[in-house]
Amino acid sequence: MIESFKIWQHHGQQFIPDVTKVNLPEIFRGRPIITDAPVDTNELVNLCPTGAITAQPVRIDMGKCTFCGECMHAFPEKIKFVNDYKTATNSREALIIKEGDISPISFVPSLVRAEIRKYFGDSLKLRQVSAAGDNSCEMELNACSNVNFDMSRFGIDWVASPRHADGIVITGVISENMAEPLQICYEAVPKPKIVILAGTDAISGGIFADSPALNRSFLDTVQVDLYVPGNPVHPLTFINGVLLLMGKLDNGNLE
Repeated sequence: MIESFKIWQHHGQQFIPDVTKVNLPEIFRGRPIITDAPVDTNELVNLCPTGAITAQPVRIDMGKCTFCGECMHAFPEKIKFVNDYKTATNSREALIIKEGDISPISFVPSLVRAEIRKYFGDSLKLRQVSAAGDNSCEMELNACSNVNFDMSRFGIDWVASPRHADGIVITGVISENMAEPLQICYEAVPKPKIVILAGTDAISGGIFADSPALNRSFLDTVQVDLYVPGNPVHPLTFINGVLLLMGKLDNGNLE
């Protein structure tokens, strides 16, 4: 019993009472901030392995960013990543951070389809599809259901069958071999259904974006309801994003 007490004291309180008010360590790389400090923009752009950084003005696309931090280390006066994990959005354009922009990433309520909040405002069942993922985002999404983050308390659960799901959460780059299974899974989900892209690989293809082994044509045929950036995604980023989509957050506070 004494040893169990020691372990409990060492770990502290594992349950997060309010997932919207957590302060992550400063080393966490969340939303980037780009200052107006003068730098060699060509060198900065060429430094990024995924083309996430563009110039005139300098911008970082969080949907392409691998959060490797090389830009921050090479140009610390120009770029830094703050520990803001509330970066999920339903607007692809909102993931593009511009020079001088220090505002949080926006979520656009008007883009949310009416049927989502009508049918899924209190309960949401999701089927996760690893479309050639590397297992990092998959592990983080699994953590969303553990005792620490406990997204089930908000009515959000993973289900084994797409026929029992309200939508799919896609991780991975969507390879040629996974294109058809992904389509079959999507078609098996009853209408209306939600599509969520979780992680850099799913949003843009990441470092494999130009690979001939990919087939991302599926994304040309569906409406994406939520983009969750990260490499891998953080459970708090995913949960806060889904809560926004469901309409369970009002001005950042749980309803």
